[in-house]
Amino acid sequence: LIDERRHYGLVIVDESHNLRNREGQRYRYVREYIETVEPKVILLSATPYNKTYQDLASQLRLFVDPEQDLGIAPEALIREKGLMFLNEKECRPRTLHAFEFSEHADDWRELMRLYLLRRTRSFIKSRHTKRDPENNRDYLLFADGTRSYFPVRRPRTLAFRTDSSDRTDLYAQLYSDAVAKPIAGLALPRYGLGVYENPKTTAERTPQEREILQNLSRGGKRLMGFCRVGLFKRLESSGNVFIQSLERHILRNAIFLHAIENNLPLPIGSQDVEMLDARSNDADEDNEFEGMPGRAARELRTSADFQQRAAEVYDWYRRHAEGRFQWIASHHFTQELARDLQGDADTLVRVLQKHGQWDPARDNKLSLLKQLLTREHGSEKVLIFTQFADTARYLASELQKAGMEGVAAVTGDTDNPTAYAYRFSPSSNNRPVGLANELRVLVATDVLSEGQNLQDAHIIVNYDLPWAIIRLIQRAGRVDRIGQKHDEILCYSFLPADGVEKIIRLRERVKNRLNANAEVVGSDEAFFEDQESLQTLDDLYHEKEGVLDGDEEGGEVDLASEAYQIWKDAIDADPALEKIVPALPDVVYSARPWNQSGTGVPPVKTTAETAVPRSASDLPEGVVVFLQTAEGNCALAWMDNAGRSVTESQHRIMRAARCAPETPALPRADNHHDLTARGVKLIIEENRTIHNTAGTLGSRHGIRYRVYEALRQHLEHVRGELFDTEALRKALQLIYENPLTEKAKTVLGQHLKIKSSPQSLGTAVQALYEENELCLDKHRTSRTSAQLICSLGLRTEKEGA
Repeated sequence: LIDERRHYGLVIVDESHNLRNREGQRYRYVREYIETVEPKVILLSATPYNKTYQDLASQLRLFVDPEQDLGIAPEALIREKGLMFLNEKECRPRTLHAFEFSEHADDWRELMRLYLLRRTRSFIKSRHTKRDPENNRDYLLFADGTRSYFPVRRPRTLAFRTDSSDRTDLYAQLYSDAVAKPIAGLALPRYGLGVYENPKTTAERTPQEREILQNLSRGGKRLMGFCRVGLFKRLESSGNVFIQSLERHILRNAIFLHAIENNLPLPIGSQDVEMLDARSNDADEDNEFEGMPGRAARELRTSADFQQRAAEVYDWYRRHAEGRFQWIASHHFTQELARDLQGDADTLVRVLQKHGQWDPARDNKLSLLKQLLTREHGSEKVLIFTQFADTARYLASELQKAGMEGVAAVTGDTDNPTAYAYRFSPSSNNRPVGLANELRVLVATDVLSEGQNLQDAHIIVNYDLPWAIIRLIQRAGRVDRIGQKHDEILCYSFLPADGVEKIIRLRERVKNRLNANAEVVGSDEAFFEDQESLQTLDDLYHEKEGVLDGDEEGGEVDLASEAYQIWKDAIDADPALEKIVPALPDVVYSARPWNQSGTGVPPVKTTAETAVPRSASDLPEGVVVFLQTAEGNCALAWMDNAGRSVTESQHRIMRAARCAPETPALPRADNHHDLTARGVKLIIEENRTIHNTAGTLGSRHGIRYRVYEALRQHLEHVRGELFDTEALRKALQLIYENPLTEKAKTVLGQHLKIKSSPQSLGTAVQALYEENELCLDKHRTSRTSAQLICSLGLRTEKEGA
């Protein structure tokens, strides 16, 4: 399939953070395309990672070889654990693989400066807006004179009542320990089948059964963790859908028990973690019974009900849906499997019999939502978010039953979510619709929390709370976009009226169970891990301003943006500098006073293979060097008085060099020029390592590798014959030593796509070689050498200017 697709020179991946799971099919598909075609790649994301830096690593791996020398090492990790740690991991220090072991923000900040262009909302507001004196609001001024104002995001709490003493209070009963404790104690054997493998049947297994069991063993703990968390998330979302999930879970257990008791093969469903991860899938994994004949004919509440229905479903599977599952003989599992399946089923049947009667008329959350939509915002557009498709359908159905018009639900199963976005927000999408088709209330899962223009509305309702604050910020961003006309974005969140303790207690139960079982869950389960996340939850409850803004005031941006802003602030303060600084000659130098007790620069020195820690009170004197490389890139180096690199961090070096206008100049030190020369040499060597991939051919799926291998084999076959030319052999060597030009990638990629003969491929390579269009180093005949711009000495001596 990949060979049949078009070869684009530029690939733009929007919402690239969705490619953080390397195990997913979508990730593999994109990575293989990039490896094969070798295009330029731009990843777009407002939230490049949720909680773990592995999200960043996964996105970088789309186009960065994890073993490639990046020119920088994870300094904080090396300072903490030493180089021996990386040696034990069989990992070279200056690679993406090494960074993947680091949990230090400084390391990832330095790595991402090589690839990241970042503008925070607060940075844009503070640096690029104008203030309207009539309303004291900030706005961006576009080239056509249009003003785009920044609305204020206002958190609002929808506090629904829970009274544990009231036996008719549905949510109070579900949030009680009588429900939470049994759920936390489930064994969940269907998600950890590898634990129940019967070693006595090893010799009897078919190759297919061996493969199934291997897959089951790999996914167990992670799948169990996602399932346990998912049940609690559904409990927080809506009691109605929680009860539905319990029914489905019991029925799946009963189907397994039916197969075991009758010595029939077990139907193994998807073992893909994404199926259980609410971040990427809003449907219930057990919701495979929808559409089956007779499924809703009766309510299932007793063990006998579930057993009878399980036999019917199993028979339907075998006759109509056999290809949906993998099948494995039940005797390949121990008797403990049936015991734990029955134990979980009995536990959940007891919960259902006590709490399974759901009456929408007594649903306090739903009643409060109806009140909001009919009283406070009876005629305005409202966007309602929930994590789960079941909740979205339940809410839309109940609102429509209440007589509300213009209500619809959008989930991952919706054929065309964008069509609903147009109907809800026709003006911002420039897609006018008739009044009969326009939507006033849109209930959506997070399928609409990214990549849609919904700013005809300015009111958002979080019917349930995702377990990572970033999801709430993304939801607010759907309406806080260019074109928003309202002064405020109202962000409502449902929380128990008596505080957040009930939610914290629910989450604490599942956290404890996960830890006890060593189960693993996804990175956005942020409310498990730190007080900061719990504080965010409390801030939401108390409607604290700024909690949904998405970045801190003065949030850090990328290095180029920071450098540009320093320059802009300087020339704004003193316009004469705009002419003075460019007129300075290259190689200009100076020195400034240096306080060894610290300027906020972490005291560490790291080179390619070594790291020499320094104490916090021993920030070294030396020289900061600013160089423009032969490729036109800017680079900084900081050398100490011994001629060693202090740090590879460009952020730290730039901050070490900063001076206030009143900072006095000092005479240069005697070794200033020598240290400058060492800094220039260091930058050039590291730049050559990064940009010259000599002797490496990249991915075996890539154009360069495949062309090289095809021609190498071809030349061995025709050695000494007519087509074995000196020019072609030189071209082959050039391909081995240097990256291909974009033109060469396009031409040779087409030859590979149509499976040209080796002779035709060789002719094309030789033609490109003779036209100086084959490889970058050959192609860049006009490339200049590196140029030293300036250097700054850092001196402790208080000498005169």
